[in-house]
Amino acid sequence: MSLIAIGQLTSTSSLPHNLTQCRTLIARAASLNCKALFLPEASDYIASSPTESLSLCQPTNKSEFVTGLRAEAKKHKLAIHVGIHEPSWTDPKTKIRNTVIWIDENGHIVHTYQKVHLFDVDLGESGGPVLKESAVVEAGEKVGEVWDVEGVGRVGSAICFDMRFPEMSLALRRRGAEIITYPSAFTVPTGKAHWEVLLRARAIETQSYAVAAAQVGRHNEKRVSYGHSMIVDPWGKIVAEIKGREGEDNPEPEIATAVIDRELLAKVRREMPLNRRMWVFSLPCVTVEVADAVQRCLSRDLISTSVNEKHK
Repeated sequence: MSLIAIGQLTSTSSLPHNLTQCRTLIARAASLNCKALFLPEASDYIASSPTESLSLCQPTNKSEFVTGLRAEAKKHKLAIHVGIHEPSWTDPKTKIRNTVIWIDENGHIVHTYQKVHLFDVDLGESGGPVLKESAVVEAGEKVGEVWDVEGVGRVGSAICFDMRFPEMSLALRRRGAEIITYPSAFTVPTGKAHWEVLLRARAIETQSYAVAAAQVGRHNEKRVSYGHSMIVDPWGKIVAEIKGREGEDNPEPEIATAVIDRELLAKVRREMPLNRRMWVFSLPCVTVEVADAVQRCLSRDLISTSVNEKHK
């Protein structure tokens, strides 16, 4: 069993300020002998406009924020999972990528994932925000890889709005994930209505740990985040949670910790096997024979690629 931490903070348009907050959380997690710290979506900055967001975005090799986190990871021998922005590969002048990176305990970036589902909503009639992430963010096109973290387990990443699409989490589960991360910046209206129920549902249906570090409080005049960072175990029990503090302008950065119990995870999966009958849903490109073969692999936890990737 290993101890991990989730961090909660209020990112602004000041990257140095946000790095200082992250350093505080890193020091706390390291002092508790955590194996890894999970930080929110957009930990590097939350801008007040698309133009400002483009101006702040930097490649990881030139970002003082990322360089600072890599140094802290190496200094404290602590792995860090963090949401950042990176320039678009194809159109860096008008688009950015919403990504998470995994920095290992030696300070190396060893994994990355680009957000697939973008947050385009209009809650104006309900008194909520109107946000169009796709105005400046380029959507990812594939499910992320799952990787081994020594002493912790197999980790797969989603980002915020991705959690509303169970197919994403189920694909990560099929790839062998035991821990699925959801770094987020939920709005207050959607957070109050859906945050907890979505995370518990994703944990239950994948029989995995759901690890959700969240932004909290007021970032600027336009953006307020819900907070309530939490870790949910494979049975759907909340095992760590940080208060919301969404009404505060400058809440202090906080962490919460939980033990990743792989024996519990194995017990849940053993006692309640999820024998999905994939052919019933008539998925495109999936024959009965293919679905049957996939089901046999799923029952042994051997599958490493999705059906569509393998048979398209």
